[in-house]
Amino acid sequence: MIGYLSGKIKNLTADSAIIVAGGVGYEVLLSGAAASSLSGKTEGEVYTYLKVADDGVSLFGFVSPEEKNMFLQLITVSGVGPKMGIAVLSQMDVNRLAAAIATSDIKALTAVKGLGKKTAERIVLELREKVGAIEQNGVQASAVASDNVGNDDAIVALMTLGFTRAESAKAVEKAQLSGATTVEEIIRLALMSMGR
Repeated sequence: MIGYLSGKIKNLTADSAIIVAGGVGYEVLLSGAAASSLSGKTEGEVYTYLKVADDGVSLFGFVSPEEKNMFLQLITVSGVGPKMGIAVLSQMDVNRLAAAIATSDIKALTAVKGLGKKTAERIVLELREKVGAIEQNGVQASAVASDNVGNDDAIVALMTLGFTRAESAKAVEKAQLSGATTVEEIIRLALMSMGR
């Protein structure tokens, strides 16, 4: 599997690029953030997901491991294929998407072109369930005790991105001490504090 690609950018559009690595030009379908990160550059890198199907082979590109992880989680949801997953990440950044899932913000999800209400509800239900399963499998919360729903939503969102509950809770506490108040601010500062 091709998990990462770095090389010369031969061609770049709003949603794809041809990246030349080792003399081979790879056509990569990009998330919005990945396309922005490559814009104006002659060389670049993306984290990738290779999909092999009866109708062909597709390579999808992401700006970070967290964005790729979110994509991988999205495509496990019934009714969300790779093209819908990349469309969601092209219209919502990882922080906003994680916050929407954590807060069950169906309205924000259905604002994505082509994403219906039922699919949005499944995304929230199935991804929150996965986070719940992580907790039940023995990952315990850190000493940060909080009855603030915003904290819990931010922690769930970070766990959706692949962090443990303990890491997430610690980063959320740090973000709040830095002055973050909304779920999106907390998630953004928490990711920064974790070096992402």
